[in-house]
Amino acid sequence: MVSVDSAHRSPERALRTRLLDLQRATGLPVVFGGAVPGGTREGRFAITAQVGTISDALSGLVIRRGRGLGGTALERGVPCRVDDYAAARAITHDYDTMVAEEKLTSIFAFPVRVDGEVRSVLYGAVRSGDPIGDRTLRQAGLIASQLQADLRSAPAAGPAPGDDGAGDGTRRALVELADIIAGTSDARLRERLARIHREFSGAPGAPESTDPTADGPERLTRREADVLRLVALGASNSEIADQLNLSVQTVKAYLRSAMRKLKVRNRTAAVHVGRAAGLF
Repeated sequence: MVSVDSAHRSPERALRTRLLDLQRATGLPVVFGGAVPGGTREGRFAITAQVGTISDALSGLVIRRGRGLGGTALERGVPCRVDDYAAARAITHDYDTMVAEEKLTSIFAFPVRVDGEVRSVLYGAVRSGDPIGDRTLRQAGLIASQLQADLRSAPAAGPAPGDDGAGDGTRRALVELADIIAGTSDARLRERLARIHREFSGAPGAPESTDPTADGPERLTRREADVLRLVALGASNSEIADQLNLSVQTVKAYLRSAMRKLKVRNRTAAVHVGRAAGLF
C-alpha cells in the first residue's frame, strides 16, 4: 500500500490510496472514482481508478456533469445515493449498460471539494440489492475529507527549491497546530496562533479575522470541516467522535469553534453556511 505521505505527492496516487481506505473502512465490494482536474466547471471527468470490478466497463468511462449519478454529484456538489440504480428516477441513465455489466445495484457518488470546486468523485457500490446505509456514507465522508486534504497539499509541480524532505513533518505540525487553534477558547491567543499557522502554511486569502463585521466566513480548520461534513450526513456527536477517534467533548469544541467562525448559533445553520461558502 502507498503511504499517506506519498499520497500527497500525486493526486492520482492519492485517489487510489483513498479508494483502498474506503473499501477497508466500509467493506463495500466495489469502489471507484476519478479526478476532476478542471474542477466543477470542467463539466466532465473520467473513471481512472477502481477496486473490486469484474470487467473493464467502467475503466476510462467519461462522466458528464448532470448525467448519471456521478454527474449529478459533480453538478450539485453534494453526495448522491440510489438504492436501485436501474429504477432510479432522479438521475439520467446514460451509463446503464456499464453499470449492468458490473452488476451494480445500490451506488453512491461522493464529490470531493477543494476551495469550492469539485476535484474528485468517489463511488461505492454493492451487487447484492441491499441499500447502502447512512453509516457507510458517513465513513465515505471521512475518507473524502482525507482525500480533500491530500489534494489541497499536493504540489502542482516538483518539490520546492531547497526542499530537503522535511515538508511532510511541517504538514503534520500544521495539522496539529490547527487542532490546538480549534480547541482554544482564548480569542486573542487563537488569533495569534492562526496568524502563525497562516505564515507557515502560506495560506492564500484574507487573515482569519474574528471581527464579526468582516466580509465572509473564516476558513475552517481541517478538523472543523471534518466534523461539519459528518454533521451534514446526520451523525451524532458520539458517532462523529467514533469516526474521528476524538472525545465527544473535543467534537463539541470543534463545533463551537466552527459556529463562531461562521457566525451562527446551531449546527444546522453551520452546515448550511459552510457548504454555501465552499468551506467543506
